[in-house]
Amino acid sequence: MEKDINLIVKNEEKNLRVDILINKREGSISRTRVKNLILKGKLKLNDQIIKNSSKKVSVGDKINFRIPEPEITSLKPYEFALEIIYEDKDLLIINKPAGIIMHPGAGNFDKTIVNALMYYDKDSLSNIGDELRPGIVHRIDKNTSGLVVIAKNNECHENLSKQFSNHTIIREYQLLIWGKLRPTTGRIETFITRSSKNRQLMEVSSSKGKKAITNYKTLEIFENQKTPTLSLVECKLETGRTHQIRVHMNYKGNSLVGDDKYKKKFKKLKNVDLEIQNSINKLNRQFLHAKTLGFIHPRTKKEMIFSSLLPQDLNNVLKMLRNTE
Repeated sequence: MEKDINLIVKNEEKNLRVDILINKREGSISRTRVKNLILKGKLKLNDQIIKNSSKKVSVGDKINFRIPEPEITSLKPYEFALEIIYEDKDLLIINKPAGIIMHPGAGNFDKTIVNALMYYDKDSLSNIGDELRPGIVHRIDKNTSGLVVIAKNNECHENLSKQFSNHTIIREYQLLIWGKLRPTTGRIETFITRSSKNRQLMEVSSSKGKKAITNYKTLEIFENQKTPTLSLVECKLETGRTHQIRVHMNYKGNSLVGDDKYKKKFKKLKNVDLEIQNSINKLNRQFLHAKTLGFIHPRTKKEMIFSSLLPQDLNNVLKMLRNTE
């Protein structure tokens, strides 16, 4: 249902960004959605359309914000066996395999998780995001596997989006990297922005972009005559920026095994067990798995934590490394 919000800026709200003000006054709508609607021209400030979500407000400013009827999605269903870990009337938890992207975009319009969800239950997905992303509250990369939460209605979507933007969601990943991290446990806090050399990549910046925080700990180090030095690492995200773990590990000088975009140039491996070399070369994905996902259920208000095992292809690499020790 379309909704009009009319506000007058109070004294204690002066100099606030307009998206923050709307988000504060209208607790049920996430800042991401506010921003998207402002970009689509749904905000009037003193009767003028404003498309800048960071615009600061003054006392007495008159705000009119229109929340339109969500768009109807027209997507082609894709018959794909989703691995559903949990489902209720508000949400789904799926264990995404590597090799499939989350939603339609340039070059891939019909073989995505969204299309698979349309096949599974097209009438039961939130529709307040982009029309090509029904149900999608967050994403993991095409070549990353692991847990993703899907919203089945708009109230659930808004609530989960807020938990993501407040950084209260528990997200833990397991990854295999080249070399060893120094120190072996730590916290990486930087800005991440689009690369100036390649718009498809992200990079660490000292001053611009979005703040990104990754907590990491080394779980296991593989180092002997037959193997290159590799480390199994667990990362706990405080923020969820595009390619965050891959960018942060690269920044530390330890890119992920199998990562085709963020990789350091390594010397040719010498005297390495051939089987290990082949199994690493055969990985057609980065060794990165979204292992744990936790949040407060939007309806029941109970904390829910889900965990998933490493997929077979990644587990095989670890088995082989452990057998050579």
